Amino acid sequence: MKNTQAERDAYEQMKPGAITAQGFLGTDIRSLADIVEADLEAWRRGGTDPDTAADFLEKLRDLGQKGLGEPTGVDGRWVVTAGDARGLLPCPFHDGTFHKNSIEVVDERTGARLVYSDLSIHLLRTHRFCQGTGSPFRLDPEIIAAMMQ
Repeated sequence: MKNTQAERDAYEQMKPGAITAQGFLGTDIRSLADIVEADLEAWRRGGTDPDTAADFLEKLRDLGQKGLGEPTGVDGRWVVTAGDARGLLPCPFHDGTFHKNSIEVVDERTGARLVYSDLSIHLLRTHRFCQGTGSPFRLDPEIIAAMMQ
């Protein structure tokens, strides 16, 4: 799939050192369009979609924030730890800035672990971008779909 100029510009901002030290691509060498297309197919296989997943991640974030940085049990299944940092992170697509934070979710049923941020949720909901394979904040569609079941 071919990238638009805006996608090529965003891709440059996703490289390590542009916005964050590690970037948004991890070890993934595919184009932005190919990453997004493959993840959209994974969402379909998992029986959900990026908007529903973003709603789920926001819910866990909101409930986890009640723990004020301490691990918080949610619905007897997930343990959520929400932490804040000073500052803002710009979206690589140049459509906003987002509070620096980190949300860790552990699914006690499966042992799966997920780490994400407010920017991660925005990238998922608005740009359908889950981040590249190997990225520390990757929103793996298979892991999230399993957590939602």
